[in-house]
Amino acid sequence: FSLVILAGALALQGSLSAQDSAGSAASTAPATRAITAQERGDIFMARKMYREAIDSYKQMPVSAVLLNKIGIAYHQLTDLISAERYYQRASKMDPAFSEPINNLGTVYYAHQSYRRAINQYKKVLRLKPNSAATLANLGTAYFARKQYELASNAYQDALELDPHVFESGGGAGSIMREKSVGDRPRFFYTLAKSYAKKGLVEPALNYIRKAIEEGFKERARFTEESEFSVLQDNPEFKLIMALEPKSL
Repeated sequence: FSLVILAGALALQGSLSAQDSAGSAASTAPATRAITAQERGDIFMARKMYREAIDSYKQMPVSAVLLNKIGIAYHQLTDLISAERYYQRASKMDPAFSEPINNLGTVYYAHQSYRRAINQYKKVLRLKPNSAATLANLGTAYFARKQYELASNAYQDALELDPHVFESGGGAGSIMREKSVGDRPRFFYTLAKSYAKKGLVEPALNYIRKAIEEGFKERARFTEESEFSVLQDNPEFKLIMALEPKSL
C-alpha cells in the first residue's frame, strides 16, 4: 500500500469579506507534501516491512546511502547474497562511507569468515576511529576466533566510547551490529569483565547473571580476578555468588 503524510493541518478555510473593496481571498495553509520514496522506505524499515522498503528505495536515484539501506533490508530478510552485493556497490560508489564496509563485515561474520570480517572492521576504524558499534563487532569477531584478549581490548574501547553499545539493537539506522556468538557463557563472562573493569556495576552484574544462567562453570573467576574487585562488597553480587544457577 502507499502512504501519504500530510504536512501540517488541512488547508484552513478562509472567510470572504463582502466589504473588502479589492475583494477578499480565501486564507490558505502551507501546501501539503507527499513523502518521498526514500522516506516511505524508511517508514517500511521501521515497521520491518523490508520488501516494501526495498521497492521504495529502488524508485529513487542511486546513491551510496540508498544502496546501503537496500543492503540492510536484504540483510534483515537473511538474503545475505543480495545484502553483500548492495554493500559492495555502496562502498565502491563512496569509498569514504564507512557504514557499508562495516555491514559487509557482518555478512562475512555470518558466513564464519571471521578473518575477512576483522579486516572490514579495521578498515572502518581507519575511516572512523570512534565507531563504538564497529569496535564491538571487531571484538565479537576476535571472540569467534578465540582471541579473547583482543576481543576484550576491543570491547573496552567500545565501552569507552559508548557504555550502552551492547544494549542497543542488532541493526539500526545505517550500521549493523553483530550479536550472534557461539560460546554464550564465555561471551557474557567477557562482557561482565569489560563492564566491571570500567566500574559499570549494573551491566556487569547483569552479564554475570547471564553467564551463570548460560552455564558458565568457572564462577571463581568472578571473585578472584582483579577486574571484578569493584563488585566484591556489592550485596547483589554476593547474592548472585551464593545462589545456584537454576535459582537465578
